[in-house]
Amino acid sequence: MNRRTLLAGFLALPALPVMSRLSLADTHEVGMSFEPLDVPHSFWKDKVSAEAFDVLFEEATERPDSSPLDKVYDAGTYICAACYLPLFRSEDKFDSGTGWPSFTQPIKGHMGTKQDFKLIWPRTEYHCARCGGHQGHVFKDGPPPTGERWCNNGVALRFVPENETLPELRA
Repeated sequence: MNRRTLLAGFLALPALPVMSRLSLADTHEVGMSFEPLDVPHSFWKDKVSAEAFDVLFEEATERPDSSPLDKVYDAGTYICAACYLPLFRSEDKFDSGTGWPSFTQPIKGHMGTKQDFKLIWPRTEYHCARCGGHQGHVFKDGPPPTGERWCNNGVALRFVPENETLPELRA
């Protein structure tokens, strides 16, 4: 690497947070059976718990080992705690040992991603593609088949056992 390339890289660093906000993943894929909601975050304040609101719409993180969903391995579906969009299948869940529910992959088309620079180095944040609620972060240290760990805040999810009907999407 020459000095000019290095200097250009340093000059581009301040633009990274702005560029990451502009490069939100396109969550509107072919075959989606829902439309993204266009409601302010305040709409959800009286529809979810205070803890869920902080995580989903203020991008907080719950304490590790605080969610009972971390140890749930029954057959079923994990849905967004706000709008009830199905986000994960139980067969994609694994015990990461981190204290948060973790999955190898989400349901295709039901998650959006963006770069998060809150801890200085970039991380991939993901959110519900329908209501925009913050779910967690994806890391490249998961098991096969994807090698990814979708680390989710338990309070941002609800679990629906396989023998129960999924609730209707809410808005």
